[in-house]
Amino acid sequence: MSAADRLSTIQGHLSGNYPKGLLAGEVAIITGSGQGIGKSCAELFAREGAFVVVTDIDAAKSDQVSADINAAGGKAISIAGDITNPEFPEILVEGTVKAFGKINHIVNNAGFTYDGMIHKITDKQWDIMLAVHNTSPFKIVRAAAKYLRKKDGENKCVINVSSTSGLHGNIGQANYATAKAGIVGLTKTIAKEWGVFGVRANTVAFGWVDTRLTRAKESGAAIEIDGQKVALGIPTGAAKAAVNPFADIPLGRAGNADEVAGSVLMLCTPLASYITGHTLEVTGGRGI
Repeated sequence: MSAADRLSTIQGHLSGNYPKGLLAGEVAIITGSGQGIGKSCAELFAREGAFVVVTDIDAAKSDQVSADINAAGGKAISIAGDITNPEFPEILVEGTVKAFGKINHIVNNAGFTYDGMIHKITDKQWDIMLAVHNTSPFKIVRAAAKYLRKKDGENKCVINVSSTSGLHGNIGQANYATAKAGIVGLTKTIAKEWGVFGVRANTVAFGWVDTRLTRAKESGAAIEIDGQKVALGIPTGAAKAAVNPFADIPLGRAGNADEVAGSVLMLCTPLASYITGHTLEVTGGRGI
């Protein structure tokens, strides 16, 4: 996309004369998009004209999000699967190109927590966090290299989702924090190696966003790992009941999935055409 094309797109959108959206005709893969932030990203990208590839380990959820987008007038397909399966990145990338002919954006959003104090974290807990948050995004990006590393003038961006845990560490999350710090390094390397092809790469580090990972662990949300049920969320209790968890957030509240999806969208649009290698903290001001 030339500078003139970018300017025309932005001006048209701001004036209300660009009804097809800021990502019209572009193709976006969004992992972990069967629910939560990923689902909100998929829906928002579709509303901005992108052809969306919904992918999630839960096939029923992945298929439903895709069906809902199509029913609303957007364009989406579902390619469900486990991103830690060594064969899946290639399946995902080739399925995308077969359906839509190209790839413009990859949003590596899929992930979960598997908490434990440092002295209690098992090898399994450690390894799965790096597999999900580092190895799988790397393999997806690598599989897409032959489609992204072209001087074709297309608007292209890789978004890797990190966390404030990765930037600042967090008690009980040595494995998750390490993985989320690692994805920042991968992002910067993509930006440096592929910038010559017009590919931008940025990281979004979310703070407290209302999802199954931040709700009370007692609510019962869980994920199954090798047949074992792993509880998700933050432990709560009577001792913490009177504490305001948002006291150090200037906006005074948690974010919601729909609003934080806007940060991911923004970085993929022509509005961010000169932003690459950046980590955007989406925290409501927490940590400033």
